[in-house]
Amino acid sequence: QLQIVESGGGLVQPGGSLRLSCAASRSTFDYYTIGWFRQAPGKEREGVSCITSSGSGANTNYADSVKGRFAISRDNAKKMVYLQMNNLKPDDTAVYYCAAVRSDRCQLLRTWYDWWGQGTQVTVSS
Repeated sequence: QLQIVESGGGLVQPGGSLRLSCAASRSTFDYYTIGWFRQAPGKEREGVSCITSSGSGANTNYADSVKGRFAISRDNAKKMVYLQMNNLKPDDTAVYYCAAVRSDRCQLLRTWYDWWGQGTQVTVSS
């Protein structure tokens, strides 16, 4: 069982920045691809970004809506994945979820991932 905990959400003004963190419990964290998803009220959960396991060179992928504004990274020694979010917009308001799958492929599909965190709220508003 892989435990995942997100943190770093909050209230920020449009144009501001936040960094979300995803902490994992397993020592074999290196072998997991990690994805970030978000779900706004009344909408489907959508993929935001993902980063592959280190063995494949830690490739990344981003949704078109966040390209150039968000950056995903991982620190395997700390068993952490980060999502740096810059130039935030009101449309970025959602609960953000971290998810994991033991794979070397990165996909922005909910069904790809096996383990999920509880989510952290991000609200972008003036």
